Amino acid sequence: MKPASVAHELIAERVERAADWRAERQARTPHGDHDLNPGLRPTGALTPAAVLVPLVLRTDGPTVLLTQRTDHLNDHAGQISFPGGRIEADDETPEAAALRETEEEVGLSRAKIRLIGRLDTYIVRTGFIVTPAVGFVHPPFDIDPDPFEVAEVFEVPLSFIMDRANHQRRSREFRGVQRSFYVLEYEHRYIWGATAAMLVNFVDILDGR
Repeated sequence: MKPASVAHELIAERVERAADWRAERQARTPHGDHDLNPGLRPTGALTPAAVLVPLVLRTDGPTVLLTQRTDHLNDHAGQISFPGGRIEADDETPEAAALRETEEEVGLSRAKIRLIGRLDTYIVRTGFIVTPAVGFVHPPFDIDPDPFEVAEVFEVPLSFIMDRANHQRRSREFRGVQRSFYVLEYEHRYIWGATAAMLVNFVDILDGR
């Protein structure tokens, strides 16, 4: 087995192994925007959603594929996010929803994706409870972004995301309340909020935390 393949399998093993021992703890205290902001957890019914965390297996090292949302969307307009969306009634699993949304948003075929596990469920202050499914994406592949939802598709080296020096904590006032959140600044892009928090959770899992 080539060294790159060994590294990929170690990632898969750690993500899969983490699912078991984290499940009980998460059932008591799900992650979310409230981790850094006590009292910010939504009080009403939560809308189930799913995203794909796509790890592209490039020859010079894995990358994470992300999207820049268009500015006119109702939810999280203009933000950088994983491909994904609401879980529909005919989606058999959150993973099925993530794969469907990925095909619809960026045109990435599920035939190119090997699912390897999940990150922790994440509650967004806007009322979504998100299941992040992790999958290996095998090049070459085509993308065809939906211009209504996606302004740009790009990749960030996993080595950049794994460097905790790039995990910044920022705060700002929002509607009279000081909010804290994670930020990863890559080149000219500003990855923040739920997407950044899920990336930090991913690094925690790979580090065995």
